Order: sequence, then C-alpha cells, then structure tokens
Amino acid sequence: MENNLFFHLKAVLKAEDDAITIINNQGMVLYWNDAAIQTYNINESEITNKKITEFFHTEDLMILKVLKTREAVNNVYHRPRKDKHVVINASPIFDDKSNIIGAVSVERDITQVVKLNDNLETTSAELDELKKKMHANEPTSPFSKLVGRSLPLQQTIQIAQKAANTETTALILGESGTGKEVCARAIHEAGPRKDAPFIPVNCGAIPGALFESELFGYEGGSFTGAEKNGKAGKIEMADGGTLFLDEVGELPLEMQVKLLRVLQENLIYRIGDSTGRKVNVRFIAATNQNLVQLIEEKQFRTDLYYRLNVIQLTMPPLRERIDDIPELADLFLKQFATKHQMVNSQINDEAFQLLLNYDWPGNVRELRNMMERLIILSEKPIITKDDIQKLLPHMMDVQANEKAEINPSLPTEKENIEQQLIKNTLVQTNGNKSDAARKLGISRVTLYNKLKRYDINV
Repeated sequence: MENNLFFHLKAVLKAEDDAITIINNQGMVLYWNDAAIQTYNINESEITNKKITEFFHTEDLMILKVLKTREAVNNVYHRPRKDKHVVINASPIFDDKSNIIGAVSVERDITQVVKLNDNLETTSAELDELKKKMHANEPTSPFSKLVGRSLPLQQTIQIAQKAANTETTALILGESGTGKEVCARAIHEAGPRKDAPFIPVNCGAIPGALFESELFGYEGGSFTGAEKNGKAGKIEMADGGTLFLDEVGELPLEMQVKLLRVLQENLIYRIGDSTGRKVNVRFIAATNQNLVQLIEEKQFRTDLYYRLNVIQLTMPPLRERIDDIPELADLFLKQFATKHQMVNSQINDEAFQLLLNYDWPGNVRELRNMMERLIILSEKPIITKDDIQKLLPHMMDVQANEKAEINPSLPTEKENIEQQLIKNTLVQTNGNKSDAARKLGISRVTLYNKLKRYDINV
C-alpha cells in the first residue's frame, strides 16, 4: 500500500508544471521533476544524488537558506540566470522528532510574464513619448507647476495670475514648504519680464556681514579681498527682470533701509560707489513669518512692509488642501521613479488614508521628500500603510497623543512641549542658535523671541 502511494505521489510531482526540487539535509538532490528539467535544462540523471551547489551558486539557492533557517519562504522572486525568472515557495522537511531531514522547493517559471510586462512598459513609454511630441507645441501655463485643484490653491493662483500681468511688487506669505518660490517663478514666467533674469535670494542664508555686498555688490578695491574689477550684487544681476527675496523677514534693519531706497528711487549704490546705478527690477518677497508682529517688535520697517505688500498672496498649507495630496503624491512618485530608474510604485487606499490624516508640518516639501524615500526604500509596486508608518512613526505617535489629550489646558500643554523641544534642540546643536532654528523649522528671529519669552538661557 505504501509503495503504491509513493508511486502515486511521484506521478503527481512529475505532472506538476512547476519545477520541484527535494534535497536532504546534506544538500544532496533526491528528486528533480520534469518541469525542473525544462526550466534549467539539467537532466534528472545528471543532478540526482549530487550536491545542488555543484549546479548553482550557493547565494542563489533559496532551498539552502530554508534548510539553514528551518523557516519556509513564500512567493520570493528570483532570477537564477539571465534568461530565467521564477517565483519560489520553499519549506523545510522534518521527521516525527522535529529533526530537519531536508527541504523542498517549488519554482514557478514567470519568464514569459516578465517579458510581456517589459514589452508593455516599453510600449507605454513609447506612447508617452509620442503624446509629449504631439503636445510639444501646445502652450503650457507657468502656473501648471502649482499642482492641485483645491479651492484654496486655485484662489491663490487667480491672484497670482493677476499679479503676473503687472509690474508691481508682491508679497507671498505661507509656511515653509508650501511652494512660495514656485509661485514667484510662475508670476515672473507669466509676466512681461519672462525673458529676463529671475534671481532668487534667501535672506535667511546670508551672514549679516555679507548682506550688503550680496545684494548691492562692490567696486574693485573697495575692501581687502575684493575682486579687482568689482562685483555686481543680486539686485543689479536682476536688472530688467525679477528679484525674489525669500525669507524677507530675516533682513537686518540697516539693509531694510537701503532696500527701501532702491524701491523708491530705482537706484543702487555698490560698496565704494558714490554715483549710483539705475536699475529696473521687479521685487517679489516671501516670508513664513508674521511681518505685522515683527513691525510691532521693531524688527521690520512699516514703510518697507507697505512697499512690498502691494499685492499679497498666501500659499495654503497642505493640511488645508488635502484633496491635492493624491495628485501630488502620484506626480512625485513618477518623477522619482524616472530619476532613480526604479519601479513606478502605487499607493494603496489604506496607505492614502494615512497620508490624508497626517498634519504635514513640512507641507509639500515634506510630501515630496517622503515620496522620494518611498521610491528608494520600498522597491515594490504597491506601497502599503506599513511602508509609510516606518518613515513617520514618531510623527504619527505625536499626532495620536495630541488628538487623544485635547483638553481645556491645551495652550499651556503646547507651550510646555515647545519649551522642551527648543531646549532639546539646543542641546543637540551645542547651543548653536542658527542650527537650532533650522532644525526646528523656524527663523532665527522667531527662535530669539521664544528664548526670551520662555526665559531659556543658552
């Protein structure tokens, strides 16, 4: 009876379309079915009763890994050679005393499926290329770079389009990472100065001693180390075009006075120059700070504020335009899949719900960063909730705790958390205030105010 059962089982294994291999605990091949012969072009007589490592590299053998770890594996993709793609299921074999006596591997040949998929991807890429060529001559609005259909964003775009048709100054407000520079570039590119320079200046990144030379330039020999022929400043470089002053709230008061003079007279004075130079520059400024509060604190000039604030726009934070998250996430995934030559992953519904529930303190910049990390780290076609939680475990925990602990003393609790966060960050940066402000995502001025408010000694 047992002999008959053995022959029946052998017939079943022989008829199986998947390649089946059985080895003992020494790695000797005990069974090799017809599908294995077809898959690897190795006859049963050649491989049976011989060590499997004589025919395959040790690192390529999932069955040996199972033998070593005593744990099964399921649906593992493997490429045993250049022309062959398989999916492996492998399990250890134990006797009735739980001693491992071997392992079995079932390998499904998916070579044709992979080839078909490659052909499909190639065809899709060719189709996309044809579409691009077809639409190459169609006009594209500079504001198309502000991706999203949400009402808050569309309202901002409407104001920006009106601003683009004028030559007046504009002030763009909004948190860090909302796309203030993207908006400023769109205004420039949609306006009459589109063929002239767009010069961005990050006022928060210029050391105080270098502000004047960076913005206004200098004459040759005006100070030790100056270039022989002098150097044009950013304002002069933007002549005929647009100067974008990012983080304008960081401008020192003495620079604010000189900038106001340029806005009033269209005249700049390089360091060491007494005659001045005429310039024709459009100014667009941006800040994530409350300029009205800075005015009250005597840190920003009222007259400069009104000069810059002719047209005011506010870039909405991502938490106020969650309807745009799916479109933005999909765009960033495609961009980074192409950039890093990786699988163009998709986010499943459960994972998307997690993205929609997150507060996004870093706004679009944070979303973009997360999508790039997911493309690089996931290496699989579907991104799940677990993949996202691995990237944001701390932030998600903080949000969950905040939602669970809302009570009448919330403002006090938030102040306590803010104080502790500032102290911890200062410890991490060894008291470096500029570095601490960068890590906290606030300006230096704001950090100084909070240090004074909470009486924190560095």
